[in-house]
Amino acid sequence: MKQTPRIIRKIIDSLKPMNRICVVGHMRPDGDCIGSQLALALGLINAGKDVVCWNQDPVPPKLKFLDSDQIFERPRPGRTFDAVISTDSASFERLGTIREFIAERQILINIDHHASNTRFGDINWVNAREPACGTLIYRLLKEGNWTITQHIADCLFTAISTDTGSFQYPTTRPSTYHVAADLVKRGANLATISNQVYNSYPLSRVKLLGHVFNSFRLQHSNQIGFFWLRKADYERTGATVEDTEGLIDHIRAIETVVVACVFEEVEPEITRISLRSKSEAVNVNQVAQQFGGGGHKAAAGARIEGPPDTVQKRVLAAIKDALASIPT
Repeated sequence: MKQTPRIIRKIIDSLKPMNRICVVGHMRPDGDCIGSQLALALGLINAGKDVVCWNQDPVPPKLKFLDSDQIFERPRPGRTFDAVISTDSASFERLGTIREFIAERQILINIDHHASNTRFGDINWVNAREPACGTLIYRLLKEGNWTITQHIADCLFTAISTDTGSFQYPTTRPSTYHVAADLVKRGANLATISNQVYNSYPLSRVKLLGHVFNSFRLQHSNQIGFFWLRKADYERTGATVEDTEGLIDHIRAIETVVVACVFEEVEPEITRISLRSKSEAVNVNQVAQQFGGGGHKAAAGARIEGPPDTVQKRVLAAIKDALASIPT
């Protein structure tokens, strides 16, 4: 008989006596975050637990179809929980304002797949080899003998599909396809997921994409592609921050580009950067860590204080240094 990994057994045993549980995720949640939270919450609810999902920011419109049971709630002060479970968040700070609402708890469990995870939980299950947090939640549900319903399968397939770039990123492993196949067998509705997640973009996002194509720049023999998203761009196009997901991939897809970067204005002197690499030799997690951020080898980000021009120069210089590691 296959033995359950110790860390998974520890989480399962820790949750057995717990009843009131809150599942939280990072700021500006993406498909992996929302899908992982909901899948875990639904599994625990089916096991008889009292569960809510809380995030600082709302569920993106294109992912609301997953929350048909309206498990996501607005955070409320004064709530106490037996357990708080963080999914897909590399650090406690990445939870944002939600931190102040989850202080009254017995235990904090941290489940994540980012190499830069700070191990901020009382129990930490961090596996940077996995391409998505959704694959970890899948394993947890399987090992805990919690039923994976069609609704849960939809959530997990969405989580895994979005964080692997529809199974295109090099982090995708043979086991990833096995998990995806099992989820399809369990009823994951590929037509609905594909339509909602990939084929239902609002017009405002298309306008924002037009801005990206008109304003992006190339440097360092066209190996670096970057663009800015400023508050004025959102106002002009009617777009929201939720509309930015995936924009960077259009620049990353340029043949000569090795590293793509988005500079996003958060405040006049606070810039959020997102980095993508398509070379095994260029680790953008290491670039992001130079600015207090982190993530994965091929995808990372950070928030940087300082004048925008200065931030751009510093980040581009760090990317150029990373590109120097590519063998000639």
